[in-house]
Amino acid sequence: MKAAVIYTSLTGNTEIMAECIYKAYREKNGPESAELFPAGSITPDKALDYGILILGCPAMGSEVLEEEIFEPFFSGIEPGIKGKKVALFGSYGWGDGQWMRDWEERCRAAGAEVAETLIVHETPEPQDLEKCVEFAGKI
Repeated sequence: MKAAVIYTSLTGNTEIMAECIYKAYREKNGPESAELFPAGSITPDKALDYGILILGCPAMGSEVLEEEIFEPFFSGIEPGIKGKKVALFGSYGWGDGQWMRDWEERCRAAGAEVAETLIVHETPEPQDLEKCVEFAGKI
């Protein structure tokens, strides 16, 4: 099943994670196993054509998904993720990861199979990148 790694990143932290996850996923599953997209470059309909969705978004404001690009994108795919395998990742600067728990619950409520979640505080350090590789291997 082909995967789409779809992310948004404002400071570059979630983008670093996305690129690491994408590379590790392809190394494990083959060069044609995944494609990488910034959230603004793929439509919800096109995203739903993929068998596995690996979604990345940083925590914003009071621990919510980024509201300009990613929240509208996710709201567009949310009705279509029932039965799909979804993995979620992102970075945050403060708080305790509530945005990820809320996002995971939204996915489960929509009927998705949440395979994995991963959060990183601030800029990914080498040990965080190892977690990204492990995350990709578990999907």
